[in-house]
Amino acid sequence: MRTFSDQADRVARFAGALREFGVVDGERVGILSHNSDKYLEALLSVPWANGVVNPVNYRWSPAEIIYSLKESETEILLVDDTFAPVVSELRQGYEGLRVVVYMGDGPPPLEDAVGYEDLIAKTAPLADSVRGGDALAGLFYTGGTTGFPKGVMLSHANILISAFGSQASCPFVVPSGRTLHVAPMFHLADLAMWVAQLMLGGAHVVLPNFDPPAVMAAIDEHRVTNVVLVPSMVQMLVDHPELARFDLSSVRYIVYGAEPITEVLLRRAMSAFPQADFVQCYGMTELAPMATMLSGEDHRQGTRLRSAGRVVAHAEVRVVDQEGNEVPPGTIGEIVVRGGHVMLGYWHKPEATASALWDGWMHTGDGGYMDDDGYLFVADRIKDVIISGGENVYAAEVENAVAKHPAVAACAVVGVPDDRWGERVHAIVVVKPGAQKPTEEQIREHCKGLIAGYKSPRSVEFVDVLPISGTGKIDKRQLSEPYWADSPRNR
Repeated sequence: MRTFSDQADRVARFAGALREFGVVDGERVGILSHNSDKYLEALLSVPWANGVVNPVNYRWSPAEIIYSLKESETEILLVDDTFAPVVSELRQGYEGLRVVVYMGDGPPPLEDAVGYEDLIAKTAPLADSVRGGDALAGLFYTGGTTGFPKGVMLSHANILISAFGSQASCPFVVPSGRTLHVAPMFHLADLAMWVAQLMLGGAHVVLPNFDPPAVMAAIDEHRVTNVVLVPSMVQMLVDHPELARFDLSSVRYIVYGAEPITEVLLRRAMSAFPQADFVQCYGMTELAPMATMLSGEDHRQGTRLRSAGRVVAHAEVRVVDQEGNEVPPGTIGEIVVRGGHVMLGYWHKPEATASALWDGWMHTGDGGYMDDDGYLFVADRIKDVIISGGENVYAAEVENAVAKHPAVAACAVVGVPDDRWGERVHAIVVVKPGAQKPTEEQIREHCKGLIAGYKSPRSVEFVDVLPISGTGKIDKRQLSEPYWADSPRNR
């Protein structure tokens, strides 16, 4: 446990060490590590030294990590015990990696590495560089689910505008509360929670990664008030057989997002945490990350649980057609956003930046619609729309129907090639433990009672577990790739 005073001293000392390593205006500093107190300190130390943080997705392969380090010209890398063994391979693939800082507690297990704690012990504190405003704060690489990762450039103003505007629009952290960090710290969702709790004061409880028993024990022991989870994490918590053994009554806010959640799962989670406000956040890395929020009150009313909520105070959101014209309420189009939280652009990718940021708006690539009361409903990624027999089918709608089958624990829907229909709706299903496995026809007929027949799955497969991407989402690319590998329309 550390006080704010303790942390401030350590941050200033590590910033001094970074300055001695040559961190000047805008030098990138990478962090390849599971969640830790040192990670949070580094997020403060890098801008304190006038640098730019590059949180590395630790779920990537070494080749992908090397690519991101090369592209961002990151020459200083912080690693923990888990990732120290890959440093040799990273050095072989990227000769520009000149400084490696070992974030463990003991002596560095690597040649040519320096110890984080040693640096703090021997380095004098550095005066804050007061980096802020429109200066680049960090490079946050996209998860890669729609192509090769791109470095999203976010300024300090981007991040703070999003945090202030979101908390003002829909409170999601408790002043002087306690935030539990279990989502990866390289992800903007966790960073947003961290910044909001810093603004309002309070404590940070850190777990290296998501583990249901450890999460429940931490909430119980430390009286956690706020936590951010992706739907797959929510599902693992509410399904855990020991859920009732822990006192989870301290939780005031459960923030979720990153992928659609089914109504069935959401209602189960709300029953498991009756004292908590559930807050859904829709956004993306490029928006630092908030665009809309569905409040706790909206959840309690229960009439718009499939909505992503209303626009936050710092943003403008529209739904437009292919020409950029706003469409009427209830009409599906592309979701576009503008405001002071929108990214500066993609690192070294002017063409990608121009295609995303045009006519003054960030084009999200997400399909959705607004209702008459200004609530946004997200349908699906536009380029992942399943076009079957000339009809557009949005996977989120089908997933919501499949999940209502009493034997279904989790599901994902993708488009796969079909000789007759071009693409067919294909469901991948995880059956609840102890439940009788339904047949493909039973899943199909169940869905036809909830959605149009052409939207119902034409094929179903059953798996033990759904793959998770580097950002904690269900990896639909991995699920669909085997079907498209030999197709002339291979995407």
